[in-house]
Amino acid sequence: MNHNTSLKIVIAETSVILRSGLTAVLRRIPNLNAHPIEVSSPESLQNYIHMQPADIIIINPTFGGWFDLPAFKAEHGKSGVKFIAMVCSVIDNNILKEYDENFAMCDDVDVITSKINHLLHTEEEEEKDGEQETLSQREKEIITCVVKGMTNKAIADKLYLSIHTVITHRRNIARKLQIHSPAGLTIYAIVNKLVELSDIKDSL
Repeated sequence: MNHNTSLKIVIAETSVILRSGLTAVLRRIPNLNAHPIEVSSPESLQNYIHMQPADIIIINPTFGGWFDLPAFKAEHGKSGVKFIAMVCSVIDNNILKEYDENFAMCDDVDVITSKINHLLHTEEEEEKDGEQETLSQREKEIITCVVKGMTNKAIADKLYLSIHTVITHRRNIARKLQIHSPAGLTIYAIVNKLVELSDIKDSL
C-alpha cells in the first residue's frame, strides 16, 4: 500500500453506534491512512458506489435484512474492491465464505488491524507465488494508459477504480514483468501490440 494514498473504506451498518465505533477504530490503525465513509441504508450504499470508487466495503451481512453480496457484485462489477463482513450475530459460514474477510464486532483493534492488513497484502502475496502468471485484461488496460502518459488519478477516473487500486495494479505489473521504468514498459507495450507507436508519440 502507498501510505500517501487515502484508503477509502465504506462502512455499511444501520446502527450509528457500530458505524461510529468502527470509524474511530479504523482511524487509530497506524499507517493505514483510512478514509472511512459511513452509510446507514442499502440505498445510501448504492448511491455512494454509483458515484465514488471504494477500496474496501465493511458490511454487516444482515444489512437491509440480508445483504446479497453476489448480486451486489454482479450489478456493480467493481473490480479490486474487497468485502469484509462485520459479524454482529450468528451467521452461516457459507455466507461468510462469500466475503474476502470477516471480523466480529467484539474483536479488538489488533485483530481488526491484522485482518485488514492481511486482506490488503493477499493479492501481493499471490503475485509473489506466481510471478510467471500472465497479465490480466485490467493490467493490460493500465499499461496502455501508463505508456500514454496518464497519471494515476486519470487512470483511476477512466477505469472507474480508486487510485489505491491503480497503484496496486502497477506494482503487480512491475513484479510480473520485472520492468521498473516507463521506457521499459513502453517497449513492452509496443512489442506486445498493446499500443501503436502513433498512440504514444506525444508522450515520448
